[in-house]
Amino acid sequence: MASDLNRAHVGSSGPLEARSAVSWAAIFAGAVVAIATTLILIALGSGLGFAAASPWPGAGPTITTFAIGVGIWLIVTQWLSSALAGYVTGRLRTKWTGIHTHEVMFRDTAHGLLAWAVSTAIIGGVALAATASATGAAASASTTAVSNAADTMLRTDRHDAVASQAEVRAGIIRLLSREDLQADDQTYLANAVAADTGVSPDIARQRVNAALNSIREAADKARKASSALSFFTALSMVIGAFIACVAAAYAGGLRDKNADMLDA
Repeated sequence: MASDLNRAHVGSSGPLEARSAVSWAAIFAGAVVAIATTLILIALGSGLGFAAASPWPGAGPTITTFAIGVGIWLIVTQWLSSALAGYVTGRLRTKWTGIHTHEVMFRDTAHGLLAWAVSTAIIGGVALAATASATGAAASASTTAVSNAADTMLRTDRHDAVASQAEVRAGIIRLLSREDLQADDQTYLANAVAADTGVSPDIARQRVNAALNSIREAADKARKASSALSFFTALSMVIGAFIACVAAAYAGGLRDKNADMLDA
C-alpha cells in the first residue's frame, strides 16, 4: 500500500485540505507555450498556403483541397502545441504529497486539459478569424463563379455591343446572385444574352442553363468546404485536448520519478 502513495516531503507546510490541487502557475506556463507554438505554426502554414497559391485562375488549389489542407494543418498545430503545453505543465507543477498515484494521474491529466483550455480560449479569436477567412474565400469563389458565368453568357464577336455590355453584365450578375431564380428570370436572361451577343435563342438558353449549373456546383463546393473545415476544426481541438492530457500525465510522472530519486 505504501508503494501506491507519494511520500511526504520533510518540511511540507499546511494541512493537505488547505492546499489547492491546481497549480495555476504551471497551467499558465503551459498555455503560454501552446499559444506561442500555435502562432508559429499558423505563420508557417500561411506561408505554405501562399506558396501553393497561384494568381492564375484554375492553377491554384481547389476549394476542397484548400479546406483539407487547412484541416490537416490545424490537426498538426493542435498536436504539437498541445503536446508541448501538457509536457511543460506536467514538469512544472508542484509535487503533491501524501496522494494516491491514481489521484496524481487524474490531477496531472486535468492540468494538461486546463492548460489546453486556457490556450484555446485565448487564441479562440485567432481561430475564428481563420475560419472566417476561409469562409470568405469560399464566398469569394462563389462570386467569381457568378462573374465568370456572366462572361461566358456574354461572349460575342460583335464589337458594337461593347459600349453597353458593362451595364447589361452588371444587371445579369445581380440577377444570377438571386437564390430564387424563376422561369421568367431565365427567359429574361436568355433574351438578354441573345440580344447582346447575337446568338440564336436556343444557344442563349443553353448558355444560361450551363451558367446556372456552374454556379450551383460552385456554391455546393463552397458549402462542402465550409462543412469540412468546421469538422476538421472540431476534430483538431479534440485531438489537442487528448494530447495535452497525455503529455501532462507523462511529464508529471517523470517529475515525481526524478524527485523520488533525489529523496532516496
